[in-house]
Amino acid sequence: MKRISVPRVHCILSAADDLSLLPALVEAGVDGFQVRAKDLDGRALTALTERVVRDVRPGGAVVIVNDRLDVALAAGADGVHLGATDLDVAAARRVAPDLLIGATCRSRADVEAAAGGGADYAGFGPVGASTSKAGLPDPLGVAAVTAAAGVLPLVAIGGIEPRTAADVVAAGAHGVAVIGAVWRQPDPVSAAKELVAAIG
Repeated sequence: MKRISVPRVHCILSAADDLSLLPALVEAGVDGFQVRAKDLDGRALTALTERVVRDVRPGGAVVIVNDRLDVALAAGADGVHLGATDLDVAAARRVAPDLLIGATCRSRADVEAAAGGGADYAGFGPVGASTSKAGLPDPLGVAAVTAAAGVLPLVAIGGIEPRTAADVVAAGAHGVAVIGAVWRQPDPVSAAKELVAAIG
């Protein structure tokens, strides 16, 4: 089975977001959706993921589940994104040889380790300051993207908006992952179009 291509725009979502907009976001050019809802139990997270798959897959978008390989498999998602304290990438790859697997990375060494374990991409950041997640380390800056590029496709995260999206792609990132740049805007669909245009 051919592995799925890594999306260029990862829109991170939870049950609190306006999910009725999902088909329009796909139409706007968002090609990846990451379900991240740490407050939900396994059943609720599976149901949420199934809904996202149903709403975005007809338009060709990819669905990735944050942290939970079991939910990704149960819900028929395309991939899983693993943080530093989640299941080991190599273990996930053994269980799910055809799933798209991403790993959170903060340095080139992290990216190399993720690649060695069988990851398909690295979620790299935080590149800029972000208020979407508590306890994040200091921003790495755009130069860190260039230093880490060339091992795996890098998906830059952290304080990404259209201007910085263009900067990180120019620095060597494959794509971007966002929350506020879409969901905290007055018109999320227009904001998504602007983001997609920014990364070319």
